[in-house]
Amino acid sequence: MPRFAANVSMLFTEAPFLERFELAARAGFAAVECQFPYEAPAGEIRARLDEHGLAMVLHNLPAGDWAAGDRGLAALPHRIDEFRAGVPRAIAYAHALGVGQLNCLAGIAPPGVDADTVRRTLVDNLRFAARALAAEGLALLVEPINTFDVPGFVVNRTASCVALLDEVGEPNAFVQYDAYHAQRMEGELAGTLAAFMPRIAHVQVADNPSRHEPGTGEIRFEFLFAQLDRLGYPGWVGCEYRPKDGTDAGLAWLPPGALAVRRPRR
Repeated sequence: MPRFAANVSMLFTEAPFLERFELAARAGFAAVECQFPYEAPAGEIRARLDEHGLAMVLHNLPAGDWAAGDRGLAALPHRIDEFRAGVPRAIAYAHALGVGQLNCLAGIAPPGVDADTVRRTLVDNLRFAARALAAEGLALLVEPINTFDVPGFVVNRTASCVALLDEVGEPNAFVQYDAYHAQRMEGELAGTLAAFMPRIAHVQVADNPSRHEPGTGEIRFEFLFAQLDRLGYPGWVGCEYRPKDGTDAGLAWLPPGALAVRRPRR
């Protein structure tokens, strides 16, 4: 059975960010991930992880101004310096939080820039980031994002992400595979996982449509989790979904025994 990590950027959002670590632990999670930890000092997050016996397994590189519509910087020729300045910041957080892998969002293709320039910028920035992370013992992940939710996102399918990483050519660069985005763009989840499992370092889940918890849509997660076991996937499965009716109510989908301890909420 896969190991499940709560994404505290999307779960337990009824509480402020730093309070979500306790809620995740009380729900029974042994690990968490988040999109962007930078809203809080790394030391404060580290204290919450230690207090509640949690491991942090993933966070993203800085991705620009999310509220203003940025969805990553790596493919943006006019923001190369900003992207590269974010890499050491992410590394510092990773070391403080015990995270071994960082996800990179490529971004939305900027208007008026030819595709070759966008691609060259992306490859160069990913190579820069991968080498910087390798020097610190960290892996770089790249996540395909569906273009229904994020029109113009430049990395949007598993196979094209693998081809991109082949071009980057760094051994510590892998795919972050999100079943929700993959289902929207390509389907064939079990076959795609089988074809590319050696290139996948992290898996995330949400159902389609609406990006709610597993069991609310069309994806047969019982089969998918068994497929991960059959393929020998050793990593965590990040629960990166929008709870339909509140986080606690939405945890009923978890397979029996999936969480080591189901601690009652006070």
